[in-house]
Amino acid sequence: MTEPLWAWIVVIGGLLIVLAVDLWIVDRGEAREFSMRQAGAWVSFYVTLAVIFGVILWFTSGPEKSGEFFAGYITEYSLSVDNLFVFFIIMSRFAVPKAYQHKVLLIGILLALVMRGIFIALGAAALERFGWLFYVFGAFLIYTAINIIRGHLKGEAEEVNENLLLRWVRRSLPTTEGYVGSKITVKIDGKRMVTPMLIVMIAIGSTDLLFALDSIPAIFGLTTDPFIVFTANAFALMGLRQLYFLLGGLLQKLVYISYGLAFILGFIGVKLVLEALHSSGVSWAPHIPIWVSLTVIGSTMVITTVASLIKARVDMRKSVKAASEKV
Repeated sequence: MTEPLWAWIVVIGGLLIVLAVDLWIVDRGEAREFSMRQAGAWVSFYVTLAVIFGVILWFTSGPEKSGEFFAGYITEYSLSVDNLFVFFIIMSRFAVPKAYQHKVLLIGILLALVMRGIFIALGAAALERFGWLFYVFGAFLIYTAINIIRGHLKGEAEEVNENLLLRWVRRSLPTTEGYVGSKITVKIDGKRMVTPMLIVMIAIGSTDLLFALDSIPAIFGLTTDPFIVFTANAFALMGLRQLYFLLGGLLQKLVYISYGLAFILGFIGVKLVLEALHSSGVSWAPHIPIWVSLTVIGSTMVITTVASLIKARVDMRKSVKAASEKV
Protein backbone atom coordinates (compact mmCIF):
# COMPACT_ATOMS: atom_id res chain seq x y z
CA MET A 1 0.00 0.00 0.00
CA THR A 2 1.31 3.44 -0.97
CA GLU A 3 -0.02 6.29 1.13
CA PRO A 4 -1.08 9.42 -0.74
CA LEU A 5 1.00 12.58 -0.50
CA TRP A 6 -1.61 14.33 1.61
CA ALA A 7 -1.28 11.63 4.30
CA TRP A 8 2.45 12.31 4.58
CA ILE A 9 1.85 16.06 4.70
CA VAL A 10 -0.83 15.75 7.39
CA VAL A 11 1.24 13.42 9.59
CA ILE A 12 4.53 15.32 9.28
CA GLY A 13 2.74 18.66 9.70
CA GLY A 14 0.91 17.38 12.77
CA LEU A 15 4.12 16.05 14.33
CA LEU A 16 5.89 19.37 13.75
CA ILE A 17 3.01 21.28 15.36
CA VAL A 18 3.04 19.00 18.42
CA LEU A 19 6.81 19.35 18.78
CA ALA A 20 6.55 23.14 18.40
CA VAL A 21 3.91 23.27 21.14
CA ASP A 22 6.09 21.00 23.28
CA LEU A 23 9.06 23.34 22.79
CA TRP A 24 6.99 26.45 23.54
CA ILE A 25 5.37 25.07 26.69
CA VAL A 26 8.43 23.40 28.19
CA ASP A 27 11.19 25.80 27.19
CA ARG A 28 9.50 29.19 27.52
CA GLY A 29 10.73 31.49 30.26
CA GLU A 30 13.75 30.73 32.41
CA ALA A 31 15.49 27.38 32.18
CA ARG A 32 14.32 24.94 34.82
CA GLU A 33 14.69 21.28 35.64
CA PHE A 34 12.23 18.77 34.21
CA SER A 35 10.10 17.41 37.05
CA MET A 36 9.00 13.76 37.32
CA ARG A 37 5.36 14.84 37.24
CA GLN A 38 5.89 16.89 34.10
CA ALA A 39 7.82 14.05 32.44
CA GLY A 40 5.10 11.53 33.32
CA ALA A 41 2.39 13.75 31.85
CA TRP A 42 4.26 14.23 28.58
CA VAL A 43 5.13 10.52 28.25
CA SER A 44 1.45 9.65 28.76
CA PHE A 45 0.49 12.27 26.18
CA TYR A 46 2.86 10.95 23.51
CA VAL A 47 1.96 7.31 24.15
CA THR A 48 -1.74 8.20 23.92
CA LEU A 49 -1.04 10.06 20.69
CA ALA A 50 0.64 6.96 19.24
CA VAL A 51 -2.27 4.74 20.31
CA ILE A 52 -4.78 7.13 18.69
CA PHE A 53 -2.74 7.10 15.47
CA GLY A 54 -2.67 3.29 15.50
CA VAL A 55 -6.44 3.14 15.99
CA ILE A 56 -6.93 5.57 13.10
CA LEU A 57 -4.79 3.28 10.93
CA TRP A 58 -7.03 0.38 11.96
CA PHE A 59 -10.10 2.09 10.52
CA THR A 60 -8.43 3.69 7.49
CA SER A 61 -5.93 1.02 6.40
CA GLY A 62 -7.03 -2.16 8.18
CA PRO A 63 -5.85 -4.25 11.15
CA GLU A 64 -2.73 -5.48 9.33
CA LYS A 65 -1.25 -1.98 8.94
CA SER A 66 -2.35 -1.03 12.45
CA GLY A 67 -0.65 -4.12 13.85
CA GLU A 68 2.53 -3.33 11.90
CA PHE A 69 2.56 0.18 13.35
CA PHE A 70 2.09 -0.99 16.94
CA ALA A 71 4.74 -3.72 16.55
CA GLY A 72 7.15 -1.22 15.02
CA TYR A 73 6.38 1.44 17.62
CA ILE A 74 6.88 -0.91 20.57
CA THR A 75 10.13 -2.19 19.04
CA GLU A 76 11.51 1.29 18.41
CA TYR A 77 10.40 2.55 21.83
CA SER A 78 11.98 -0.47 23.51
CA LEU A 79 15.25 -0.02 21.64
CA SER A 80 15.15 3.67 22.59
CA VAL A 81 15.40 2.67 26.25
CA ASP A 82 18.84 1.28 25.45
CA ASN A 83 19.69 4.60 23.76
CA LEU A 84 18.95 6.41 27.00
CA PHE A 85 21.89 4.71 28.73
CA VAL A 86 24.22 6.35 26.21
CA PHE A 87 22.38 9.68 26.48
CA PHE A 88 23.08 9.62 30.22
CA ILE A 89 26.77 9.08 29.49
CA ILE A 90 26.84 11.93 26.96
CA MET A 91 25.13 14.31 29.38
CA SER A 92 27.60 13.40 32.11
CA ARG A 93 30.60 13.62 29.81
CA PHE A 94 29.69 17.12 28.66
CA ALA A 95 28.51 18.15 32.16
CA VAL A 96 25.20 19.50 30.84
CA PRO A 97 23.30 21.41 33.56
CA LYS A 98 20.01 19.63 34.39
CA ALA A 99 18.03 22.77 33.60
CA TYR A 100 19.18 22.61 29.96
CA GLN A 101 19.08 18.86 29.38
CA HIS A 102 15.52 18.78 28.02
CA LYS A 103 16.41 21.38 25.36
CA VAL A 104 19.52 19.43 24.36
CA LEU A 105 17.47 16.27 23.98
CA LEU A 106 14.76 17.97 21.96
CA ILE A 107 17.11 19.51 19.38
CA GLY A 108 19.23 16.37 19.26
CA ILE A 109 16.17 14.21 18.68
CA LEU A 110 14.91 16.57 15.95
CA LEU A 111 18.25 16.14 14.17
CA ALA A 112 17.92 12.37 14.60
CA LEU A 113 14.37 12.43 13.19
CA VAL A 114 15.52 14.22 10.03
CA MET A 115 18.47 11.87 9.55
CA ARG A 116 16.32 8.79 10.20
CA GLY A 117 13.84 10.03 7.59
CA ILE A 118 16.63 10.09 5.02
CA PHE A 119 17.85 6.67 6.16
CA ILE A 120 14.35 5.19 5.91
CA ALA A 121 13.86 6.56 2.38
CA LEU A 122 17.18 5.09 1.24
CA GLY A 123 16.48 1.77 2.97
CA ALA A 124 13.01 1.43 1.47
CA ALA A 125 14.32 2.16 -2.03
CA ALA A 126 17.19 -0.31 -1.62
CA LEU A 127 14.95 -3.11 -0.31
CA GLU A 128 12.48 -2.62 -3.15
CA ARG A 129 15.27 -2.96 -5.70
CA PHE A 130 17.50 -5.53 -4.01
CA GLY A 131 15.47 -8.24 -2.32
CA TRP A 132 18.60 -10.07 -1.12
CA LEU A 133 19.16 -7.23 1.39
CA PHE A 134 16.54 -8.89 3.61
CA TYR A 135 19.05 -11.69 4.22
CA VAL A 136 21.74 -9.12 5.02
CA PHE A 137 19.46 -7.25 7.43
CA GLY A 138 18.41 -10.49 9.09
CA ALA A 139 21.97 -11.71 9.54
CA PHE A 140 23.03 -8.29 10.87
CA LEU A 141 20.26 -8.28 13.48
CA ILE A 142 21.14 -11.79 14.65
CA TYR A 143 24.81 -10.77 14.86
CA THR A 144 23.87 -7.64 16.83
CA ALA A 145 21.73 -9.68 19.24
CA ILE A 146 24.64 -12.08 19.89
CA ASN A 147 27.01 -9.16 20.52
CA ILE A 148 24.58 -7.57 22.99
CA ILE A 149 24.42 -10.80 24.98
CA ARG A 150 28.19 -11.22 24.90
CA GLY A 151 28.75 -7.65 26.05
CA HIS A 152 26.24 -8.01 28.87
CA LEU A 153 27.74 -11.30 30.06
CA LYS A 154 31.21 -9.77 30.07
CA GLY A 155 29.91 -6.77 32.01
CA GLU A 156 31.23 -4.32 29.44
CA ALA A 157 30.21 -0.74 30.15
CA GLU A 158 28.65 1.49 27.53
CA GLU A 159 31.20 3.78 25.90
CA VAL A 160 30.73 6.78 23.68
CA ASN A 161 33.35 7.32 21.01
CA GLU A 162 33.28 10.59 19.12
CA ASN A 163 32.17 10.03 15.53
CA LEU A 164 33.61 11.79 12.47
CA LEU A 165 30.94 14.51 12.47
CA LEU A 166 31.55 15.38 16.11
CA ARG A 167 35.33 15.45 15.68
CA TRP A 168 34.97 17.69 12.61
CA VAL A 169 32.76 20.15 14.50
CA ARG A 170 35.22 20.30 17.39
CA ARG A 171 38.14 21.03 15.05
CA SER A 172 36.38 23.43 12.70
CA LEU A 173 34.24 25.64 14.94
CA PRO A 174 35.57 27.98 17.66
CA THR A 175 33.97 26.88 20.92
CA THR A 176 33.55 28.67 24.24
CA GLU A 177 35.10 27.19 27.37
CA GLY A 178 31.78 26.74 29.16
CA TYR A 179 28.03 26.96 28.72
CA VAL A 180 26.44 30.37 28.13
CA GLY A 181 22.96 29.70 29.46
CA SER A 182 21.10 27.63 26.88
CA LYS A 183 22.56 29.52 23.91
CA ILE A 184 23.93 27.55 20.99
CA THR A 185 26.09 30.37 19.64
CA VAL A 186 27.36 33.59 21.20
CA LYS A 187 29.37 36.59 20.00
CA ILE A 188 32.51 37.31 22.03
CA ASP A 189 34.74 40.28 21.12
CA GLY A 190 32.96 40.53 17.80
CA LYS A 191 33.63 36.88 16.95
CA ARG A 192 30.83 34.35 16.61
CA MET A 193 31.51 31.18 18.62
CA VAL A 194 29.53 28.03 19.34
CA THR A 195 28.95 26.79 22.87
CA PRO A 196 29.25 23.23 24.21
CA MET A 197 25.42 23.18 23.93
CA LEU A 198 25.71 22.76 20.14
CA ILE A 199 28.40 20.09 20.51
CA VAL A 200 26.29 17.96 22.84
CA MET A 201 23.21 18.37 20.59
CA ILE A 202 25.21 17.05 17.66
CA ALA A 203 26.51 14.22 19.87
CA ILE A 204 22.96 13.18 20.79
CA GLY A 205 21.65 13.42 17.22
CA SER A 206 24.56 11.67 15.52
CA THR A 207 24.78 8.96 18.19
CA ASP A 208 21.09 8.22 17.73
CA LEU A 209 21.72 7.82 14.01
CA LEU A 210 24.24 5.09 14.84
CA PHE A 211 21.55 3.35 16.90
CA ALA A 212 19.34 3.52 13.81
CA LEU A 213 21.68 0.99 12.21
CA ASP A 214 20.00 -1.55 14.50
CA SER A 215 16.49 -0.17 14.82
CA ILE A 216 15.77 0.65 11.16
CA PRO A 217 16.59 -2.89 9.90
CA ALA A 218 14.57 -4.24 12.84
CA ILE A 219 11.41 -2.39 11.88
CA PHE A 220 11.88 -3.25 8.20
CA GLY A 221 11.68 -6.83 9.44
CA LEU A 222 8.14 -6.07 10.61
CA THR A 223 6.94 -3.96 7.69
CA THR A 224 8.31 -2.66 4.41
CA ASP A 225 5.84 0.22 4.25
CA PRO A 226 7.94 3.45 4.49
CA PHE A 227 4.96 5.33 5.97
CA ILE A 228 4.63 2.85 8.85
CA VAL A 229 8.40 2.74 9.36
CA PHE A 230 8.65 6.54 9.53
CA THR A 231 5.64 7.10 11.79
CA ALA A 232 6.68 4.34 14.22
CA ASN A 233 10.14 5.92 14.48
CA ALA A 234 8.74 9.43 14.78
CA PHE A 235 6.30 8.60 17.61
CA ALA A 236 9.00 6.65 19.46
CA LEU A 237 11.49 9.52 19.19
CA MET A 238 8.95 12.19 20.15
CA GLY A 239 8.47 10.82 23.64
CA LEU A 240 12.10 9.90 24.16
CA ARG A 241 13.30 12.98 26.03
CA GLN A 242 10.42 12.83 28.52
CA LEU A 243 11.13 9.13 29.04
CA TYR A 244 14.74 10.10 29.82
CA PHE A 245 13.64 12.19 32.80
CA LEU A 246 10.84 9.84 33.87
CA LEU A 247 13.06 6.78 34.12
CA GLY A 248 16.01 8.63 35.66
CA GLY A 249 17.92 6.27 37.95
CA LEU A 250 15.50 3.47 37.13
CA LEU A 251 17.55 2.68 34.04
CA GLN A 252 20.31 1.29 36.22
CA LYS A 253 17.81 -1.19 37.67
CA LEU A 254 16.71 -2.59 34.30
CA VAL A 255 19.46 -5.19 34.37
CA TYR A 256 17.70 -7.68 32.11
CA ILE A 257 16.58 -5.17 29.47
CA SER A 258 19.60 -5.97 27.27
CA TYR A 259 18.58 -9.64 27.17
CA GLY A 260 15.06 -8.65 26.13
CA LEU A 261 16.29 -6.31 23.39
CA ALA A 262 18.74 -8.96 22.15
CA PHE A 263 15.93 -11.53 21.98
CA ILE A 264 13.71 -9.10 20.05
CA LEU A 265 16.46 -8.28 17.55
CA GLY A 266 17.27 -11.97 17.16
CA PHE A 267 13.62 -12.84 16.66
CA ILE A 268 13.16 -10.15 14.00
CA GLY A 269 16.40 -11.22 12.31
CA VAL A 270 15.17 -14.82 12.05
CA LYS A 271 11.78 -13.55 10.88
CA LEU A 272 13.45 -11.50 8.12
CA VAL A 273 15.34 -14.51 6.82
CA LEU A 274 12.28 -16.78 6.98
CA GLU A 275 10.09 -14.18 5.25
CA ALA A 276 12.69 -13.76 2.50
CA LEU A 277 12.85 -17.54 2.01
CA HIS A 278 9.04 -17.76 2.03
CA SER A 279 8.81 -15.03 -0.64
CA SER A 280 11.36 -16.95 -2.71
CA GLY A 281 9.08 -19.99 -2.74
CA VAL A 282 10.83 -22.15 -0.12
CA SER A 283 8.02 -24.43 1.07
CA TRP A 284 9.25 -25.08 4.62
CA ALA A 285 9.81 -21.39 5.44
CA PRO A 286 6.71 -20.10 7.31
CA HIS A 287 5.08 -16.71 7.06
CA ILE A 288 5.02 -15.14 10.53
CA PRO A 289 1.90 -12.97 10.91
CA ILE A 290 2.20 -9.54 12.50
CA TRP A 291 0.12 -10.50 15.53
CA VAL A 292 2.76 -13.10 16.44
CA SER A 293 5.50 -10.47 16.19
CA LEU A 294 3.46 -8.03 18.28
CA THR A 295 2.85 -10.68 20.95
CA VAL A 296 6.51 -11.73 21.13
CA ILE A 297 7.81 -8.15 21.31
CA GLY A 298 5.29 -6.96 23.88
CA SER A 299 5.56 -9.98 26.17
CA THR A 300 9.36 -9.94 26.02
CA MET A 301 9.55 -6.33 27.21
CA VAL A 302 7.01 -6.93 29.98
CA ILE A 303 8.80 -10.04 31.24
CA THR A 304 12.30 -8.49 31.20
CA THR A 305 11.10 -5.26 32.85
CA VAL A 306 9.22 -7.07 35.64
CA ALA A 307 12.13 -9.48 36.19
CA SER A 308 14.56 -6.54 36.39
CA LEU A 309 12.46 -4.71 38.96
CA ILE A 310 12.06 -7.87 41.06
CA LYS A 311 15.84 -8.41 41.02
CA ALA A 312 16.44 -4.77 41.97
CA ARG A 313 14.07 -5.14 44.93
CA VAL A 314 15.72 -8.40 46.05
CA ASP A 315 19.20 -6.83 45.77
CA MET A 316 18.09 -3.84 47.81
CA ARG A 317 16.73 -6.09 50.58
CA LYS A 318 20.02 -8.01 50.61
CA SER A 319 21.97 -4.74 50.86
CA VAL A 320 19.81 -3.51 53.75
CA LYS A 321 20.15 -6.84 55.52
CA ALA A 322 23.93 -6.88 55.05
CA ALA A 323 24.22 -3.32 56.32
CA SER A 324 22.11 -4.09 59.39
CA GLU A 325 24.24 -7.15 60.21
CA LYS A 326 27.41 -5.05 60.20
CA VAL A 327 25.96 -2.63 62.74
